[in-house]
Formats: sequence, structure tokens, C-alpha cells
Amino acid sequence: MLANYLIGLREGLEASLVVVILVAYLVKTDRANLLPRVWLGVAAAVAVSLGFGALLTYGPQGLTFEAQEALGGTLSIVAVGFVTWMIFWMARTARTLSTELKGAVDRAVEGGRLSLVVVAVLAVGREGLETALFLWSATSAATRDNASTTEPLIGAALGLATAVVLAWLFYKGALKLNLAKFFTWTGFMLVLVAAGVLSYGVHDLQEAGILPGLHDLAFDVSGTIPPDSLLGTLLKGTLNFSPATTWLEAAVWLLYVVPVMTLLVRQIRTTRQPKPAPDAARKEVAA
Repeated sequence: MLANYLIGLREGLEASLVVVILVAYLVKTDRANLLPRVWLGVAAAVAVSLGFGALLTYGPQGLTFEAQEALGGTLSIVAVGFVTWMIFWMARTARTLSTELKGAVDRAVEGGRLSLVVVAVLAVGREGLETALFLWSATSAATRDNASTTEPLIGAALGLATAVVLAWLFYKGALKLNLAKFFTWTGFMLVLVAAGVLSYGVHDLQEAGILPGLHDLAFDVSGTIPPDSLLGTLLKGTLNFSPATTWLEAAVWLLYVVPVMTLLVRQIRTTRQPKPAPDAARKEVAA
């Protein structure tokens, strides 16, 4: 549940902050009459995200076991790709998100009546689609492990609710949070969560017969950490840890975590470095 709470919190806060910035900017620039367009775009994005989640949930039910495993593994890998991109995008743009959105609003207002609706749909819808895909992967994994399928949804719902409350407090000025640090630490945690989803996606493809090595176990600690124990449930819910892990799953986990963590640290350090002043930059070029 904790991993899904984190997903809901982070994705929900990103989407909520986008809405807060759009609304606050329109109000402060005496364009409150355009707010219905923003809310229309938000409603459309939510509807599309829910529809996408329903399609993922009910679409594969008529498929064979192998086809379901192949689809689940493929979509899990796609979800990891989206989440990884989101982590790096936020690490790069967290400090300039407000400026970029305000510029998009100004261009949208000049572009026509529906342009602002499109801005809201794209900004919020991206987070909604990523959330739906990632949660579907988590829920599918819980189903295959005979675990509770409602816990991922409850965790995500609580995360989204927390994000909405935080965004409202931001708007009211009652809460000040260092967003760069928030997205940095949640980014590190999500790398571990995504690695677990990627590993389980590989396991699905092994179950489908697409990848080899289903019975070649790197380790099996089921006797020490039973899947239904408190520790096993906690590790499964947070990191998608499997007590019986194949060599291919373990290799994929390491090949994802090590380079992604390294690149994320480098990205954060680069983003935090102050840009040289124009005079200093010209002197460096001249030298």
C-alpha cells in the first residue's frame, strides 16, 4: 500500500500543483472568467484517465493465461518507462515549472477558446494516464499473488487525497514546502518501486514463455520471509519484492537501479548548480 500511496501522492501533487498554478495565475492577472476552461480540461483529463484504467482492467479478461501474462509484463515495462521519464522530468523542471506553465497559459489565451482547455488536459492527463498504468500493474501483481487487490487502490486514493489537500493549502498560502527536495527524495524512492515493477514484469514474460529462466532461481528466502508474513507483505507492498527471484529478475533489477540512481544523482547536481552570470560567461568564452 505504501508504494501505491507514494505513486498517488507524487502524481497527484504534480497534477494538483499544475491546476493551482493555472488557477492562481489566471486570478492574479484578472482573467478569472477563463477558469471554467481550466476546469473543463481537468474534468476531461480525469475522465480519460478513468476510462483508460477501466480498459486496462476489463480488456484482457477474455485472453488466455499466457496472453494475459505477456500483456501484463509488457505494460509493466511500459509503466516503468513512463515513471522513469517522469522522475527525471520533474528533477529537471521542478524549479521552473511555474514559469513554463504561465508561458503556456499566455500562449493558450492568445491561441483561441479551446487552447486553455487543451493545456489543462495535457498537463493533468499525462499524470492521470501514468497513474492508471502504474496502478494497474500493481493491482495485477497483487491478483497473481492472491493478495488484496483493493490495497493498491486504497493506497493510491489516500495518496491522491493527500495531494489535493496539500495543493489546496499551497493555494491558500498556509503551507510552504521545498518542492525540489520533495520530488528529489520521492524520486529516489520511486526508482526502487519502479525496479520492483520492472522485475515483476520480467517475471510475467517468463510465465508467458517469452523470456527464459523461469525456474532458475537466484535465491529463495520463502522459508525465512514467507510471502504472507508481515515482513513479506511489507516488502511486497513497498518494493514489489519476491522471496523467490529468478536470475533474470535479479539482473534486471540491478541493471535498472544502479544506472538510474547514478543518472538521477547527476541530474539533480546539475540542476542545482547556479548558472554563471552573463559577464562571467562572456569572460569564459573570451578566455
